[in-house]
Amino acid sequence: MKIVADRDIPFLRGVLEPFAEMVYLDGKSISHDDVRDADALIVRTRTRCNARLLDDTAVRCIATATIGTDHIDLDYCREHGIAVENAAGCNARGVLQWVGAVLVKWTTMRGLDPSALRLGVIGVGHVGSIVADYARKWGFDVLCCDPPREEREHLGFLTAEEVVAAADIVTFHTPLDAGTYHLADERLLACGRRPFIINASRGEVVDTAALLASGCECAIDTWEHEPDIDRQLLSRAIVATPHIAGYSLQGKANAASMAVAAVSRHFGLPTEGWYPDGVEHVEPRAIGWQELCDTIGRHYDIDAESARLRARPEEFEAMRNGYAYRNEYF
Repeated sequence: MKIVADRDIPFLRGVLEPFAEMVYLDGKSISHDDVRDADALIVRTRTRCNARLLDDTAVRCIATATIGTDHIDLDYCREHGIAVENAAGCNARGVLQWVGAVLVKWTTMRGLDPSALRLGVIGVGHVGSIVADYARKWGFDVLCCDPPREEREHLGFLTAEEVVAAADIVTFHTPLDAGTYHLADERLLACGRRPFIINASRGEVVDTAALLASGCECAIDTWEHEPDIDRQLLSRAIVATPHIAGYSLQGKANAASMAVAAVSRHFGLPTEGWYPDGVEHVEPRAIGWQELCDTIGRHYDIDAESARLRARPEEFEAMRNGYAYRNEYF
């Protein structure tokens, strides 16, 4: 049995070696020749899993150590009997703490209090739901938009246009698909009063040109055309980070363990319950706004991280791959 894996997925080495030939490669460079005789792939977003990669290969299982699947041609995989599993929700609390740091920074800069602000959450899945929950506890008036969930569950969510028209802050947590590509376009951004835009979902959810033209302040973690990010947007963003919002130690451990579990289930390996040694389990807890303001800087220096990216944007990918994972603390 042969498994090809992205070499930058942490904790993975040594886990599956007793049961498979493991080949670790640069995720962006994994080619058809590399996977021709592979039974499974363990990837991140940098590996495009499509017909070009997968045609006439032995691949029968793809596990992605990410919450998103926009790098995988799901229709192709269904048609060719290739199982696909993602790591849904693995990094939700890491993204939550990144958003918390952004909110503290922006409200402090503007001298604003959450009780006077409306925060719109577009995309209320694993990440967006936890962001909405904590934002309410912090005192924000929270507006939610998630058309697929609204259609299924009838929760009284608003449309994206209604959220942008009413909110002071809009944070995006949607997957990337045909319905969300350039969701935040010129038309949507013109609906409101230039809200503060936060994007930690996928870069292409927000139209860069429209965002720049809108005059909205913004905090950006996910960018169009990564790693070749727009330098004007980089200079404009109040917070600018290299697609690491969810890069907590616990989030990465969750992602690796979920990917191993997916491959283990598919091939009947005895490693389904594996979890990395030495990663501290952090029990989720409520945290008030004042405690967040008092503590977030000790756990995450978002200003220093933004300064590094602004100084060396050409090192975007190296910063991402060599990131020192931060510990979650709530």
